[in-house]
Amino acid sequence: MRWMRIGTLVAAGLGMAAAVHPAAAVESRRTAIVRAIEATRDSVVNIHGQKLVAGNDDDDEQRRVNGMGTGVVIDPRGYVVTNYHVVEGVRRIEVTLASGRTVSATLVSHDPRTDLAVIKVAIDEPLPVITVGTSADLLIGETVLALGNAFGYEHTVTRGIISALHRDVEVSRTQRYDDLIQTDASINPGNSGGPLLNINGEMIGINVAVRAGAQGIGFAIPIDRALAVVADLLSVERVDRTWHGIVGRADGGRGVVVEAVHGESPAESVGVRAGDVITRVCDLPVASQLDLERAMLGRKAGDSVAVTVLRAGAEERLELPLAPARQLSLSVAERCWLELGLRVEPMAAAKVQKLQARYRGGLSVLEVRADGPAADQGIRQGDILVGLHVWETISSDNVVYVLDKAREENLGPLKFYVLRGRETLFGHLTSDTIRR
Repeated sequence: MRWMRIGTLVAAGLGMAAAVHPAAAVESRRTAIVRAIEATRDSVVNIHGQKLVAGNDDDDEQRRVNGMGTGVVIDPRGYVVTNYHVVEGVRRIEVTLASGRTVSATLVSHDPRTDLAVIKVAIDEPLPVITVGTSADLLIGETVLALGNAFGYEHTVTRGIISALHRDVEVSRTQRYDDLIQTDASINPGNSGGPLLNINGEMIGINVAVRAGAQGIGFAIPIDRALAVVADLLSVERVDRTWHGIVGRADGGRGVVVEAVHGESPAESVGVRAGDVITRVCDLPVASQLDLERAMLGRKAGDSVAVTVLRAGAEERLELPLAPARQLSLSVAERCWLELGLRVEPMAAAKVQKLQARYRGGLSVLEVRADGPAADQGIRQGDILVGLHVWETISSDNVVYVLDKAREENLGPLKFYVLRGRETLFGHLTSDTIRR
């Protein structure tokens, strides 16, 4: 009996020892990495949907595949940034939140050249927003974390270091990335569009690509560069068709420095000047052009927006009335040059058919802009443009029709067909302003 009583006491003592200060024991394991993920997890979403993809370049037959990726909440109203290739061609975008709830989303705007897109989640309650850091002071060797929907496993966390900076990567004939962060944190299919975090839990990059066949080599778009694109994608001029006329840049946490004010703009009319520092918009603190755009989203032309500026050490509050978005009128020739980098003129149908009988006509390429999309794809002076996407190009108006369709229906890179001699060549063009 005595032995049993002692055993009982021993067992009770062990139980008591295990229960002593459980919160303190857990807290001792809450490392910087754990805290970073805890602070970030709820602002990361998983994106999935079906899309049609071509079997190969010589086969017009398409097949339906399941797509997946990751997104990051950048505004509590449900605006999410991701990679364009994650949502390209997806007719019904579905998003799974950290809570496990799945909701639909729509594509707001995109930039195929940088492979970035903004989608809007259909949700009423505000979503947690990720904390944004900077990519201006990254250190080779510093610890980074990748968070995303790796192989469909939601909210997978991987750890690594920054292996290199300023990498240029070509992943296909139609997609090239410049100035990427290289990391050995595992970035797998499904991670695309998710955040690369520093040890403080700040987003310093957007995961974008892996090197096929290689281990420990992944890439991310530096966040400073990404947010400059996202500010354009989420601008009120693009999303709401309103206009304020302010061009700004971040100023080390003080606010947004006004670099320029468009002539005859609402900002000019109320006295906003280059050199002003905007600290608040509608009582919301702003630290970047993206913050400026977000603060003005959802308002109509004619609505007044309170803007607080710091000028000569004193704050001044201005009432800025938003105007309708500017209507820019360009000729057909100007659009071909600005958007595709081509000067073209119609070629007689008989001349085209003499080279290739199946074409009803085409556009002779007179000039190719050196830094334009056409030059990037190897189109030359003397080529004959005979088709874009699924339409023939007999006149310049046909080209503008396709460009308008591409913008309205988010077609992405456009397949083009050119005659060079008697040979038909093809590739994929991304208009400089489809994203606009």
